[in-house]
Amino acid sequence: MTDEAVKKITIVTGIREVDEKLGGGIPIGSLGLIEGHSDAGKSVLSQHLTYGALTASDIAVAYYTTENTVKSLVAQMDSLNLFTCDHFLMDRLRVYPLTLRGDVEDPQGRFHLLLNHVDKLPGYFRLIIVDSITLLVAHADQVANVDFFSACKNLCDQGRTIVLVAHSYAFDEEVLTRTRSLCDAHFRIRLEQMGDRLVKILEVLKVRGADRPTGDVVTFEVEPKVGMRIIPMSKARV
Repeated sequence: MTDEAVKKITIVTGIREVDEKLGGGIPIGSLGLIEGHSDAGKSVLSQHLTYGALTASDIAVAYYTTENTVKSLVAQMDSLNLFTCDHFLMDRLRVYPLTLRGDVEDPQGRFHLLLNHVDKLPGYFRLIIVDSITLLVAHADQVANVDFFSACKNLCDQGRTIVLVAHSYAFDEEVLTRTRSLCDAHFRIRLEQMGDRLVKILEVLKVRGADRPTGDVVTFEVEPKVGMRIIPMSKARV
């Protein structure tokens, strides 16, 4: 595949309103960070990006998860109408459960193992999701965290797209500032009370290299058999 063709490939969610805010999608070769509150929808966004890559292109996806088994992740995506079983059986989706104890003793070593595993994946696995790196980041020092993001960026320069997911509280402000600068795409998801309802707000902070200008926020809820259901801001504030 030529460099020109690589640049034209983007990762999308398949949800028109979200992809418009992404400026048409995340370009291949990007390092992305999804950060936010607990239960705000970080994993759901990651799963929509996974499904979009599998269905809108010939990109295969490797999904590293600290919260699911292979079976539970496929079942969870099915419950959101994101059917991936066929892709899994065709080896276009690989799911790697990550077991991390609360007392992570060697985050640098675990970062190294994760990076080596990603590096050894077949070349057609061009979208890598790591959901999540919270425990690793929270237990590592500033240098280890920045080195990890830099190493991920180097892998992206070889044609992979890596999306890292973390709780916002995992980072101190200085580390977050430095890691943001390394990322090509950065999203924050937060919960906000609007009237009598608690809604999820996706902030698109940047998508470097997007085909079109990126937007600012998307308000949504997560519904069974639907996934991310977009709520017009006017209705959200009622």
